[in-house]
Amino acid sequence: MQRIVILGNSGSGKSTLARAIGQRLDLKVVHLDPLFWEPDWVEPDNEAFRARVQHAIASDAWVCEGNYSRRTFDLRLPRAELVIWLDTPRVICMKRVMLRSALNRPRADLPAGCAERLDKAFLQFLKYVWHFDRVNRPGIEAMRQTISPQIPVIHLRTARQISAFLEGLSMGPQAAVRPPLAS
Repeated sequence: MQRIVILGNSGSGKSTLARAIGQRLDLKVVHLDPLFWEPDWVEPDNEAFRARVQHAIASDAWVCEGNYSRRTFDLRLPRAELVIWLDTPRVICMKRVMLRSALNRPRADLPAGCAERLDKAFLQFLKYVWHFDRVNRPGIEAMRQTISPQIPVIHLRTARQISAFLEGLSMGPQAAVRPPLAS
């Protein structure tokens, strides 16, 4: 596998898994949030964002984490060889989002000039995280199936499943993935 798309809720572990896969398979890691957000959480022009994504996935080997389905699936999915859905329970996602925001440490997936703060926007974001599986996930999945239904999908829910998946990866850019784990 040389082109992998990772989907899931905020706090589900997309960035962490992308880094682990990137390191294991020697793949470029593409985090969509830093490509999307301008300083102070300003949304960019859609065409500027799409151009950044197009440039980031122009190579033949990458792992790309992030949803942005309506904006980028048509760029990413036709080139992907595997989609990984992180089915992390929302309570865990909420805990991770609140902890990382409270710690406010630099992260590779945090956009430049975008500090995490506990404010009204953050509370709205927590609502998004809590309702993700019911409100956002069905639309993301429907769009994924419309654009590239033939791309294999692996669902990972637990840390144990993620570890087993990573252990099943061969080393290097020509790596193959073992058959998906049963959920």
